[in-house]
Amino acid sequence: MLLEDFYKINKETVSDDTQTTSITLNPHHEIFTGHFPGNPITPGVCMLQIIKELTERRVGCTLFMKKASNVKFMAIINPEKTPDVLIINTSKDLGNEVKVKNTFTYGDTIALKVTVTFIKI
Repeated sequence: MLLEDFYKINKETVSDDTQTTSITLNPHHEIFTGHFPGNPITPGVCMLQIIKELTERRVGCTLFMKKASNVKFMAIINPEKTPDVLIINTSKDLGNEVKVKNTFTYGDTIALKVTVTFIKI
């Protein structure tokens, strides 16, 4: 993991082309001291890194982000208030690329929707 101790995987299931992963964010991680003091917010770039890492686990190889589209940050994830996040990742293997549609949710709230295309390395 690039983000050491940033999150832990609680449960992960894979069914056909869908990967569903429950994680818990670490509200004490040093990233949150600078983003932002007294009101921690999970950085969008960290959410994209989590997507990359979970997809790499699934496909079994290193990936490089080629493109992100339809990026919609819809709610803030404060790790002190809502550390438990559900990530749903639907992927298509396109040979040397993997295209994934992702959502980050907590409770009934959608925090992020994004489609990412990765190149297999």
